[in-house]
Amino acid sequence: MIRGLGCDLCAIPRMEKIMVDGRFLTRYFTQGERAYIAARARGAQTAAGIFAAKEALVKALGTGFGPLAPADVEITHDASGAPAYLINEKTRAALQSRGAGQVFLSISHDGDYALATAVLEG
Repeated sequence: MIRGLGCDLCAIPRMEKIMVDGRFLTRYFTQGERAYIAARARGAQTAAGIFAAKEALVKALGTGFGPLAPADVEITHDASGAPAYLINEKTRAALQSRGAGQVFLSISHDGDYALATAVLEG
């Protein structure tokens, strides 16, 4: 059963501008995410997708950022590049409070935008 649905759209040119300030990257992205972004040819596009994925999850939870900080929501990628949420204890507790045991993620890019969708299943 679906326990939550969230999506977010992020403008890649906006991400390019705010990435100039290294404090933004440190505040919103984990060390692993920053390394993944740095290794990508189109870092701003990747960062926009990851940022949208974080927003999509907290929207699916119905909480926004507050109970969870951006660094509590970590995005990983498997060998084929498919994104997934890396669930820590704090995020797991938030998922359980919604009756969700699993979360699915999809990220897409087109032109100047990155879109992410999160589905909570319980």
